[in-house]
Amino acid sequence: MSANHQAHHDPESELASETTTLLPTDSSQQNTPKMSSTLFWRVGAIYGAAAVGLGAFGAHGLKKRISDPNKIASWSTAAHYQLVHSAVVLLASHHPVASALFTAGMTMFSGSIYALTLDTERFRFLGPVTPVGGLFLIAGWLALAFASKGSAVARFPRF
Repeated sequence: MSANHQAHHDPESELASETTTLLPTDSSQQNTPKMSSTLFWRVGAIYGAAAVGLGAFGAHGLKKRISDPNKIASWSTAAHYQLVHSAVVLLASHHPVASALFTAGMTMFSGSIYALTLDTERFRFLGPVTPVGGLFLIAGWLALAFASKGSAVARFPRF
């Protein structure tokens, strides 16, 4: 073979080569965690802002609609859990499993309490969703507890 032929790179022969890796290389894997950490960073920030707004509504506006102190307390609990777990999603945004569990848990736990507080009869079917959301929140904490060393340490995403 000539020197020019040997220097020519043939991508098809590389695809068929037994030494070509079938799994993604490190450079292709870096995009997914950054993308998910950015997504969860935004989710945590948006859920946190919503928790502040919903908490303020519960403390001021909700009392005009609802007089039952237990319902007001439930609303406050939902807003508190949402705010705390929003902050945790920000800190754990690099951990997609824990962040997804926290997001699902907040949505189900706090969301069902908000709906049930506003109209118990209409949203009665959401009653069983509240404890399931709580289980998702617990699972998020356990995902962090059993994460490999160093992956559970808070790292803020770079945008």
